[in-house]
Amino acid sequence: MDSASSVFLCIVVALVLIVIVVLFNAIRIVPEYQRLVVFRLGRVLDKPRGPGIVLLIPIVDRPVRVDLREQIREVPHQVSITKDNAPISIDFLWYFKVIEPTASIVAVGNFELSAAGMATTTLRSVIGGIALDEVLSQRENINTTLRTKLDEVTERWGVKVTNVEIREIIPPKEVQEAMNRQMTAERIRRAVVTESTGTREAAINVAEGEKQSAILKAEGAKQANILQAEGSKQAQLLQAEGYSAALEKIFAAAKNIDQKTMTLQYFETLKSMGQGASTKYIFPMEFTSMIENFIKSKDS
Repeated sequence: MDSASSVFLCIVVALVLIVIVVLFNAIRIVPEYQRLVVFRLGRVLDKPRGPGIVLLIPIVDRPVRVDLREQIREVPHQVSITKDNAPISIDFLWYFKVIEPTASIVAVGNFELSAAGMATTTLRSVIGGIALDEVLSQRENINTTLRTKLDEVTERWGVKVTNVEIREIIPPKEVQEAMNRQMTAERIRRAVVTESTGTREAAINVAEGEKQSAILKAEGAKQANILQAEGSKQAQLLQAEGYSAALEKIFAAAKNIDQKTMTLQYFETLKSMGQGASTKYIFPMEFTSMIENFIKSKDS
């Protein structure tokens, strides 16, 4: 009885283990960024499964996971010959994204390896039709050409090439030395041009400053002359007005002076003239008429 119970218990445990294994193989949880391409008895199902919980038939179904996220791969340095027979080493990055999961599994054995090989072949083809100077200066055009050609090939595999970026271009040593000499000469030329431009601008600024200074000085002298002329004019007008007022007063006072006063003033003048140390004899022509006027005024 104990042996029969043991056997029964073993059978139950075995059945439970089998059920667990079956359930483990039958139930798959697929993330949002993945899909399951299911092969049932060797034939692919019409539609990928996922995301979420996917139920499979154990032993009958074989799932293959496909990542739908954008991926990046590096193509190591590849030696290519340019149109002018210059060997250069180029490495680049290419970005891709699976658009059709079923085609990426069924149409090609390993699309990443196939695309990498196609990328190196396409790179050599593109570089072979471009001169060295254009390779160094037209990197963006080369990226676009590589992306277009790769996308044409990978499209039938359900893969979209989103971008291609050349990371480094290493020209021959002789070309690098020539480029360094050219850059040095260009920098020297730019420095000379910059220095000459600065000197020219400085001279222009100095000349402009001198010009403005001369203009300001001329304006100042002009204003000073105008003000001086205005001042002289005002002074002469005031002086003339003063003379006119003085003459008017003298004329007004002269009207009130009689002949006797004029005669006395004349004598006073003669007196002051005779006060010198030298001997003077003065006989004015009007002496007789003056005496007569004086006598007449005395008698009256």
